[in-house]
Amino acid sequence: MSEFFKEIPKIQYEGPGSKNPLAFKYYNPEEMVGGKKMKDHLRFSVAYWHSFCGAGADPFGVGTMIRPWDDIADPMEKARARVRGAFELFDKLGIEYFCFHDRDIAPEADTLTETNKRLDEIVQLMKEHMKATGVQLLWGTACLFTHPRYVHGASTSCNADVFAFSAAQVKKAMELTHELNGLGYTFWGGREGYDTLINTDMKLELENMARFLHMATDYKKEIGFKGQFYIEPKPKEPTKHQYDFDAATIIGFLRANGLDKDFKLNIEANHATLAGHTPEHELRMARINGLLGSVDANEGDLLLGWDTDHLPTDVYNTTLIMYEILQAGGFATGGLNFDAKLRRPSFEPVDLFHGHIAGMDAFAVGLKAAHKLLQDGPIENFIAERYSSYKSGVGADIVNNKVGFKELEQYALDHGPIQNGSGREEMLKSIITQYILESR
Repeated sequence: MSEFFKEIPKIQYEGPGSKNPLAFKYYNPEEMVGGKKMKDHLRFSVAYWHSFCGAGADPFGVGTMIRPWDDIADPMEKARARVRGAFELFDKLGIEYFCFHDRDIAPEADTLTETNKRLDEIVQLMKEHMKATGVQLLWGTACLFTHPRYVHGASTSCNADVFAFSAAQVKKAMELTHELNGLGYTFWGGREGYDTLINTDMKLELENMARFLHMATDYKKEIGFKGQFYIEPKPKEPTKHQYDFDAATIIGFLRANGLDKDFKLNIEANHATLAGHTPEHELRMARINGLLGSVDANEGDLLLGWDTDHLPTDVYNTTLIMYEILQAGGFATGGLNFDAKLRRPSFEPVDLFHGHIAGMDAFAVGLKAAHKLLQDGPIENFIAERYSSYKSGVGADIVNNKVGFKELEQYALDHGPIQNGSGREEMLKSIITQYILESR
């Protein structure tokens, strides 16, 4: 079988001194970091939608991407070619996981029955390639946002027929994920929200969203799917207000509806910035609530106000992301999925490799710096000292619920002026920078 990327060799680790753009400088998959291989810490995954289906279109222009399967007219033959191209890229990059939406892998037909037949065919082809390569499905999901039927949302649509079709589509996507031994399944709302409250029954929409997720958990048990369920926060785009706005919003929603034992969060870095947060904020919110599951690894452009999905190259950000992941004990079923796309002018096939190499190297640096930071403890030691007043005296009484307002008022009356200490933000940032530079 001919190669799609025949001019591109298998990407090797050549070290920081290499000038070869098609080589890893920092990502050495077999290198041990804290008793675990680098590749097992990072668990890189490729997003099928951006890498193999994205055309490079934007609101002002048509697609620019050149792909080896562009000239194939038949949609199913093109879908088969994408599978072959995808697994060739996985092999040459040494990436062991991938993620997909149902509509990424097979085109929608005129009927749901025919659409499902197309999906079944492509999944069988994927199974053959997965068996031959050892590549695994990190998670699957359903595209409930592109088709015009989802103009008002999916599980939160005002149209019950759309709710029913959404359920049928998710049912099939879950079955496919289960058949491929997927390690998880992600719910990404897409259009689960509203543009204006003057035409919206918010209470019913939120209740229906919860009903939908309960149906999914019931069906998961029915088919014996053991993978982890995730919900991915996204604050805006396309709807002005989305019900899955950020980690805190989703955690509250899950707990209010008795779903917090069935779901974890899939945190995307660019979505965090759209919500007015940093990626590490969203990761920590999920982590301290025991709900950190997986990560969509990308970054946004702070000069643009939408979800630009750059491949991640900021090693300061990757360090802080890995710091949270390591504190959570690492990934169980999740990983670092490159939910990221090339810039529109980066349209040649080789750019797919350049982009993923850059992201993998950036996370390798971040992993090593984060591990050393946690090993040496400068950040955690400073935090422990900063909050040490809660370890004894009145602070310990507060934490142990031994005092109320009256006791605390008396304490305040009996004690002199309050003395605060510096937060030392600049010093701590300097320490992080030092560890990043030393880990290269």
